[in-house]
Amino acid sequence: MFAARDAWKAGLWAPRHWAGNIVAGVIVGVVALPLAMAFAIASGVKPEQGLYTAIVAGVVVSLFGGSRVQIAGPTGAFIVILSGIVAEHGVVGLQLATLMAGLMLCAFGLARLGGVIRYIPLPVILGFTAGIGIIIWVGQWQAFFGLPPVPGHFFHEKLWFLLMNLPRLDPVTTAVGLGSLALVLLPRWVPTLRWVPGPLLALIVATALQGLLQFPQLATIGSTFGDLPRGLPLPHWPGGGLDRILPLIGPAFAIALLGAIESLLSAVVADSMAGTRHDSNAELFGQGLANVIAPLFGGIAATGAIARTATNIRSGGTAPLAGVVHALVLVLVLLAFAPLARNIPLATLASILFVVAWNMSETHRVVRLIRHAPRADAVILCLTLLLTVFADLVVAVNIGIVLSILHFLHRMASSVDVAPMALPGAALPGGPESRMRALQVRGPLFFAAVESLRAAFRSQDADVLILSLDRVPFADATALQALDDEIAAVRARGGRVILCGADARIRGKLNRMGILSRLGAGDFQPDLAAALDAAGRPHSNAASS
Repeated sequence: MFAARDAWKAGLWAPRHWAGNIVAGVIVGVVALPLAMAFAIASGVKPEQGLYTAIVAGVVVSLFGGSRVQIAGPTGAFIVILSGIVAEHGVVGLQLATLMAGLMLCAFGLARLGGVIRYIPLPVILGFTAGIGIIIWVGQWQAFFGLPPVPGHFFHEKLWFLLMNLPRLDPVTTAVGLGSLALVLLPRWVPTLRWVPGPLLALIVATALQGLLQFPQLATIGSTFGDLPRGLPLPHWPGGGLDRILPLIGPAFAIALLGAIESLLSAVVADSMAGTRHDSNAELFGQGLANVIAPLFGGIAATGAIARTATNIRSGGTAPLAGVVHALVLVLVLLAFAPLARNIPLATLASILFVVAWNMSETHRVVRLIRHAPRADAVILCLTLLLTVFADLVVAVNIGIVLSILHFLHRMASSVDVAPMALPGAALPGGPESRMRALQVRGPLFFAAVESLRAAFRSQDADVLILSLDRVPFADATALQALDDEIAAVRARGGRVILCGADARIRGKLNRMGILSRLGAGDFQPDLAAALDAAGRPHSNAASS
């Protein structure tokens, strides 16, 4: 259910809800202004493209997403991917990749994959977000300290160059950066300023200072990118044909995957704060639609923004109207205040991104998980983080997920127990049960449990072997084939296998695999008591029905 319709059914479009949502929208718009420009510049595009993205995505996701209170726009998580695409394929390539990613996200939503995306393990999420935070932090040193342009493609090359050139920092730029950083953090330290967005405070003060003093060595939006245009551009095709689209399939999938993860994480946070319940599939579709439309207006990739969504909720936002108002505030800024943006120092935007990077990294959660979580989870987190920083985000996420799955399968396999069962009278010499043994399978009978099943069968020297399946919740084809092979081996040496206790689903799978048809008559029983009774009767090798 789209957010606009969900809010309509809940009565949140009624006039009595307008005031609170308009106020929340204005506050979020003010908060989003410096962030949108900072994220755009860090992604390798012009600052106005970040504003275009926030405007378009803000409206589209608010109306067609799956959460009533979600605020979308450019985010820090995308910086690593987008800057890499711009470096390799240019801005047009980034916009084409964003549009393709939007189509993929729409397909994810229509295919109802929203629930699947949420299964990505916490160590992987913390690992790649912390890695992105480190990359953003180091990537802003050049603007923060006024250093020369950074060469190199790999993180370690850039880091080494920055460290070697730190003695060449520009004092004025560094002072503005440090002052801006203090202003960003000031509302956290001064209770009376809690209501003032720190990034906006730093932006206003630093811009006014540069407007008055005009430091020639201080890089600003105007000196680097020129004046901001007033208003939104007309929709247009970014450019490029099939020859440009095919190489962008991989980058587009990376945008789509990260966008899905970020938007659903933000929606979950919103649910916990606002007491709402989002529709994950509608959320993916809404995010996809936003990423299809934004590049047509010169924008870049967008997703749900956790910080802006949280600000919306804390400010009283309860309906999509707040997201629409937030976008209108940004439009008004472009129309009325665009000329003033030329004096915004890049060092101030870098200081804002320093704080964003710290918040993204969630250092306290990373440290706690490394110290207290199982060793395998800590290793997966650290490996994902290192691969994100030194290799590639997509590679890091893929390897992290694969390792998590393999670890889970190992744990699941170790939880499967195929153990002997005590039978009454089985130890009596010469008794009818003396050559009878029983095994019970406890846990899922799947491919990782095959070796346990084979070992248990081959450890039993019995004329009659009863296998109880009453504690098997599910079984797969690999394990059932191994079971069929072991039954055939027992029968080949003159023994007998009786299966019992399987529920309707397991019995259906046994039947489809042909195992029941190859058992002897009476060798499939509903429970252990019936199996023991059947074991005392002569049996035939003819197939049971």
